[in-house]
Amino acid sequence: MKDLKHLYYFEKLLEDAYNDLVRQAKDEGKICVGSMCEYTPEPLLNLPGTFSVRMRAPRTGSMEMATYYLTSLLCEYSRALLERAMEGGFNFLDCLIAPDGCTMINRCAENMELLKTMSAGKEKFFHEYMEVPLKADDNGLNLYKVQCTNHILKPLNEHYGIDISEASILKAIEEHNRVCQLIRAIGDFRKEEHPRITGYEFHIITLATYVVPKYLIIDKLEETLEELKTREPDSKNKYRCRVVLVGSEIDDVDVVKLIEDSGAYVCADRFCYGSFPGRNPIEIADGEDPLTAVCRNVMYGSQCARYMNMEKMVGRRSLVDELAREYRADGIIYEQMKFCDPWAYERMVGTQVMREEYGYPVLAIDRPYAVGSSGQIRTRVQAFCESVEIKKIQGGGH
Repeated sequence: MKDLKHLYYFEKLLEDAYNDLVRQAKDEGKICVGSMCEYTPEPLLNLPGTFSVRMRAPRTGSMEMATYYLTSLLCEYSRALLERAMEGGFNFLDCLIAPDGCTMINRCAENMELLKTMSAGKEKFFHEYMEVPLKADDNGLNLYKVQCTNHILKPLNEHYGIDISEASILKAIEEHNRVCQLIRAIGDFRKEEHPRITGYEFHIITLATYVVPKYLIIDKLEETLEELKTREPDSKNKYRCRVVLVGSEIDDVDVVKLIEDSGAYVCADRFCYGSFPGRNPIEIADGEDPLTAVCRNVMYGSQCARYMNMEKMVGRRSLVDELAREYRADGIIYEQMKFCDPWAYERMVGTQVMREEYGYPVLAIDRPYAVGSSGQIRTRVQAFCESVEIKKIQGGGH
């Protein structure tokens, strides 16, 4: 297929946390809000005068110092972030808002604060920690709204004078929804028999929307969507099977590239930093205030493995089934970063349920934060593709 016009540009943005568009927004005087998790709702971090950056550590090498502070039993994502912060890689941030999505994120953020990795010499810099409910219900929603008000909106207003009115939040929702609509439309091309976009290309584009000011990238997304409408797909399918990739945090595009180079086309992405559910538009019910709408959509729409009520646990697997059907997947790959406790349990249970109750071929893998060219993962994906092909030949394809 012909190269996408802006793909190299998107790739370059992902090479450094302090990328060109972050620099541009900072030069314009905007406040940069660092976040580590979907539980700090993006629209509330992208009010007029602010922009959010979902933290990641591209080109991670040694994590020795972070391991000293966090131990080797914490996930490499938390250690990679702390290591990068200690190196000065996040000094462009004006504040950091962390939820208790997991104890590892908490430990990482607390060490960043104690070591003054980003706040030294910055009078207005602030750290905030949010409590997030473990169940999605009315009580949880009320708690979540209070937490977002006290740990996002009020500090932004008090430290930087940011407008936190309903009109301001509505404007942020409008911008957020436009990005989501574009990502959804681009991702729909993955449903085709001969897709005109690879999962690797789609992940690059989606990931870029998490780490740059949204208002500076919307025009590139619009151009990419128009370009895809006339892009000629490869006449011969080079993939052996189609898979839904499910699991924990993936901000390393090499993960998807490795899977696709091994023969499995990633037709849908249900993982942190992916488009499901992270690029769901915010819907506002009749008579609902914008803050409630944001919190309700994030809390009830989230499919994070930390949620423990039965509706959420069942819903996580039914969503995977829905995506597999809609995007015509032949199988499921569950991935989990090593030492990620919530997804360790979800991977184990989800693998069994999707295989035995839904009838999908399922591959479960654990992986490091940066996979590089892992021969073990490549071999396992290739073997999985072969097993799916055999099942099809035997007439047992899903």
